[in-house]
Amino acid sequence: MTQQGVRWTADQVLALAPDAASRKAGSKLGAAGPWSEAGSSDEGTVWGLCKGSGSKPYQTVVDIADAAGPAYKCSCPSRKFPCKHALGLLLLWAADEAAVPPGRAPEWAAQWAAGRRERSEAKKAGAGSAPSGSVDPEAARRRAERRAERVSAGAVELEQRLVDLLRGGLATAEQSGYGLWEETAARMVDAQAQGLAGRVRELGAIPSTGPGWPVRLLEECALLHLLGRGWQRRERLPAGLAATVRSRMGLPSSADGPPLRDHWLVLAQYDTTDPRLTTRRIWLHGAASHRTVLLLSYGAAGRAPELALPVGLSLEAEVSAYPGTGQPRVALGEQFAAPAPAAIRPPGMTTAQAAARYGGALREDPWLESVPVTLDRVVPTPDGDSWQLADADGDAALPLTPAARSRPGLWRLVALSGGAPVRVFGECGHQGFAPLTAWPEGPGDAVALC
Repeated sequence: MTQQGVRWTADQVLALAPDAASRKAGSKLGAAGPWSEAGSSDEGTVWGLCKGSGSKPYQTVVDIADAAGPAYKCSCPSRKFPCKHALGLLLLWAADEAAVPPGRAPEWAAQWAAGRRERSEAKKAGAGSAPSGSVDPEAARRRAERRAERVSAGAVELEQRLVDLLRGGLATAEQSGYGLWEETAARMVDAQAQGLAGRVRELGAIPSTGPGWPVRLLEECALLHLLGRGWQRRERLPAGLAATVRSRMGLPSSADGPPLRDHWLVLAQYDTTDPRLTTRRIWLHGAASHRTVLLLSYGAAGRAPELALPVGLSLEAEVSAYPGTGQPRVALGEQFAAPAPAAIRPPGMTTAQAAARYGGALREDPWLESVPVTLDRVVPTPDGDSWQLADADGDAALPLTPAARSRPGLWRLVALSGGAPVRVFGECGHQGFAPLTAWPEGPGDAVALC
C-alpha cells in the first residue's frame, strides 16, 4: 500500500500522460481552483470533484496503491487513460498536501476502489486454481510445425526478393517505391513471420531518405539475409542464439526464466505507436541484482497500455526473463508492494565503456538496435549541427541519435546540466545515444527526458 505522505513529483505524474496534449491539459488542472471535496486515504485512493463545462462536476478517483501502476476512474467522456482530470488531481496531490488532505473517501470513490480490489483478488485466486494439462501437447506440436513451415516459406520468398533487388541494383528500390515492400511485408504477415514483416517495412522506408541511403539499405538487406539464414539453420545454432532468431522472426514465446525478486527502480517509460498498436517500453534496474530489464505493455491503437510505472518509483517484485541470449525483456510477476518514490540511482559508466557494451551485445544478437546504458559524469555539448554527450573526465563522447536531437527532452537535459556533469540513462546503439532520464550531479530527483 502507498503510505500517506509519500508524494510523487510532478514529472512522475506527467509520465503517466498518454500524449503531449494530455500533459498540457492536465497541467492546467493541477491547481486547487477547479477542485472541490478532494482527499486521499491511507489505502492509496485519491479523489476529487472537478468543475467542467456542465452543471455537475466530474467525479475523479485514482488508485495509486495498485502494484501494476495507478488505476483511474472519471465521469468525464474522455477515452484517454488517464484523462486530464486524473492527471490534474494527481498533480494537485503531489504538490499540495493541504489541497488533498487525508480523509474518508465518499461512497462513489470507495465503491469503485473496493470493487477493483475485489476483482484483483478474485483474479489472483482464479489464476492460482487454473487447471493444468488442459492443452493437448500433440496438437500444440502440430500447430508449431505448421507455423514453422509457413515461416520458412516466407523466409525463402524474402531471400528471392533480396536477390532480385541486388541483381537489379539498389537504385531500383528508389524507382519501385514503397508499395513493393508493403506487398512483401504483407506476404510475411501471411507467412506468420511478423518480425520479418516489420523489418521489411523499415527497409522499404529507407530509399530517398537523404545522403547515404544506399549504404543504409544495403546494411538492412544484409541483416535480413542473415536473419533468414539463421532461421533456416536454427537447428545448428546454440540454444540461446536460436531463441533470439525465433524471437526476431516474430514467433511468440513465454517468459521461462526463474523468478528474480528485487527492488526495481523505474528508469524510463515511453510509448511508440503505429496504426494498429501502442507499445509501452518500461526500463527497470534492480537495486540488488544490478540488472537492467525491459517490460513491454501493449494497447490498441489510440489507447495507452494499462501498465504505467512513472520514472523514479521503485517496486518490490519478481520478474522472469524471456528466452534468447542477452534478452533484456522480462515479464512482471508477483508484486509485493505498490510503487513508491526511491532515491537510488543506477551505477554509471564512461562513453567508451557504453560503446564497448553495445559491440559485445551484437555478438549475441546481430539485429540488436541498442542496449540500455547509464552514463556517469557526462556533459551535453554541441557538435556542429548536432549534439553529443562528452565525458567530463576524458576526451571521448557519444553522439545523440537523430530522433533524440529533435525531442524537447534534449533541452531539459541541457538545462539540468547547465554545463556541469550529469548522470544519464538511455539506449546506446548504432545511431548513437538516446537519453531517456537524467539525474543532477548532487541530490535531486530523476528528470524524464521522453
